[in-house]
Amino acid sequence: MTEHIHHQNSDHLHDHRRGDAEHRHYFENRSQKILAWALGLTLSFAGVEVTFGFISNSLALISDAGHMVTDAAALGLALLAQIIAKRPPTAKNSFGFGRAEALAAFVNGLAMLCIVAWICIEAIKRFSAPETVQGGTVMLVAGIGLAINIVVAWVLSHDKESVNTKAALVHVMGDLLGSIAAIISGAVIYKTGWMQIDPLLSIFVSLLILKSTFSVLKESYHFLMEGVPHHIDYMQIGTDLEDISGVLSVHDLHVWEMSPGYPALIGHLEIEDLSAWPRILQSVKAMLLSKHGIDHITLQAEVADSEEYQD
Repeated sequence: MTEHIHHQNSDHLHDHRRGDAEHRHYFENRSQKILAWALGLTLSFAGVEVTFGFISNSLALISDAGHMVTDAAALGLALLAQIIAKRPPTAKNSFGFGRAEALAAFVNGLAMLCIVAWICIEAIKRFSAPETVQGGTVMLVAGIGLAINIVVAWVLSHDKESVNTKAALVHVMGDLLGSIAAIISGAVIYKTGWMQIDPLLSIFVSLLILKSTFSVLKESYHFLMEGVPHHIDYMQIGTDLEDISGVLSVHDLHVWEMSPGYPALIGHLEIEDLSAWPRILQSVKAMLLSKHGIDHITLQAEVADSEEYQD
């Protein structure tokens, strides 16, 4: 009985009343079908590419296979993160679970860095000791892999808002490059027998992937550290707040994203007259929404010490 009462109280505390920001702390309409389809397509071919990668002894194909396996894990994490992120706030997690997406994206980026490091180490070994590669098998399997990756990339491109889907898309774009490199590698080996092309293209693809991976790591890290959203000018917000009639100063101002795309603001405003607070608050809300796109705000009014502001 007590547990039921606590549950009701928790739900009541998380309610938004009239005048509060109307959104929730998670994305309600984000479709999980996009990631589910991408995960299914990736898993359906990952095992095949891994097997033929080792059979053909191609580092380029093994690298692409490694990306496919990593993609499957990335997509699985992304799907799980979106499911978790849709859970409503609880008594222990009052902000909900929106940060699960950014956390999974950060983990995905770290996983890709590990894969790239392994590829480069193996490639360096093969430069000094080239290994025989079955060029024809590499071309065939890489060609199928390229088609799969194109389909997966097309599916993922339909979700443009999720930082975690972007992270998964980075993996797939890396696979596209990996598949193309593997096809070129197989063709060169099949025609000329030059085995060094295999590790050479593997390193080239790895370097291209690093740029996108660092971008995802930077974005997810910024979100996890509750940084000010990139599109918001923190200093300008302070200036705009102080320009509102009745506001003397602003302090303890913080701006961050509660979940990707939903900025929030808290702060203290020193005002001349507490009776003017309803009018000031209304002006602040209108300004923050129209100029900065912020509708989730928590402000504390403080009556300023009159002597402090005397000339």
